[in-house]
Amino acid sequence: MIPVLGYSGQKVAVLGLGRSGLAAARALAAGGAVPICWDDGEKARALAEGEGFTIADLTRDKSWDGVQSLIVSPGIAHLYPTPHAAITIARQSGIPVDNDIGLFFHSFATQDWNGFDVPPRVIAVTGSNGKSTTSALIDHILQSTGKHCQLAGNIGRGVLDLEPGQDGDVVVLELSSYQTDLARALTPDIAVFTNLTPDHLDRHGGLGGYFAAKRRLFAEGGPDRAVIGVDEAEGLSLAGELAQAPEDDRVIRVSVARKLAGPGWSVSVRKGFLSETRKGRQVGSIDLREIAGLPGVHNQQNAAAAYGAVRALGLAPRAIEAALHSFQGLPHRSQIVGQKDGVTFVNDSKATNVDSAAMGLQAFKRIRWIAGGQGKDGGIASLTPHLGSVAKAYLIGEAAADFADQLGETPHEICETMEIAVAHAAEQAEPGDTVLLAPAAASFDQYPDFEKRGDAFTQEVKKFLAR
Repeated sequence: MIPVLGYSGQKVAVLGLGRSGLAAARALAAGGAVPICWDDGEKARALAEGEGFTIADLTRDKSWDGVQSLIVSPGIAHLYPTPHAAITIARQSGIPVDNDIGLFFHSFATQDWNGFDVPPRVIAVTGSNGKSTTSALIDHILQSTGKHCQLAGNIGRGVLDLEPGQDGDVVVLELSSYQTDLARALTPDIAVFTNLTPDHLDRHGGLGGYFAAKRRLFAEGGPDRAVIGVDEAEGLSLAGELAQAPEDDRVIRVSVARKLAGPGWSVSVRKGFLSETRKGRQVGSIDLREIAGLPGVHNQQNAAAAYGAVRALGLAPRAIEAALHSFQGLPHRSQIVGQKDGVTFVNDSKATNVDSAAMGLQAFKRIRWIAGGQGKDGGIASLTPHLGSVAKAYLIGEAAADFADQLGETPHEICETMEIAVAHAAEQAEPGDTVLLAPAAASFDQYPDFEKRGDAFTQEVKKFLAR
């Protein structure tokens, strides 16, 4: 645990008592603060009360006597579409609002670091798609090369559950827009921006607000090095804002759309080959095509971003290449579940929007596509250019009929359930086919989250493989 500094003896309100909220309450108490906790859910309140925390209804004015700060869990809206009532009360009272990410950056560095040969460093990863895989890949590379590394944030542990930094440590944080949007301190040593596609627009008041939330990771404190995906206008603009000159190597530009030129530091991927260029010269290259854990252009982009981040730490290209080959991928993200009779089964349940589903549809040559769930605005109409690889679609969930209407001439059937979809896709698949779960929809019509949906797919696949 990382004790929170600067609040000793002070009352600090904690709103939201899930994983990050409870970790924040514990870390505040460890630093000498007095947490006052609230969650709209009775079960979460009971759990926190069972740990000895004071519970007070923060939607009522009387609960705020003496409170100096409010710490908000990332899932709670603080501005758009409507701020939580407790946040409104805090702001009307002039009480500062922060989150666990802000507390982490405020408290991670301590006086103990003065005796370290190499101070701990923090790599923070944000973006729309690929940030989980990029974060896990950075962690994997560092662990494989003998570095002590901790992975947290939007993946794995809450940031305040981490162990205090030790000599030479590296912390890798995956940060969503919900986490960067409110943090009052954001000071990573290396910050990574993977890409930007429309998502969470209601929470951020539109695409501009969504990008602004991501941009804060680079603007609030200023990392020593920034690894920026420049294949969208927003990333290209951000890289331009951060660089002081064309040759400024504090910015590492990343592209899978074109070979980057110029005197600066860049990492490009073309036709599966990663190329690192610095001061106009190629200084490293890796063939990514045969790395099983990184299928498709989207994963090549993740590899390029991770490569840039660990190169900024000084790792050698050959050591990075060896680590990439041993990466097995993350559950529910282009995860190979198994193979039988020349058919490969891939769980990409994390593909909850059309942009991430499009990446999966481009990663394999002939696909039996399982899609559907709780549809999002626009459905799957924008996926039409990527349907050429789809031999047949098997549609599940609430959006099945709407998706069927948008598939045009692409063969499809409405299966409704995962059990039926996997069974039919597996029976009809031919050698060389990939049965791909890439839902392009949320899971909440049938499953509590994308992980449970992916688990259901995996369970049905294993039944087939066991026959």
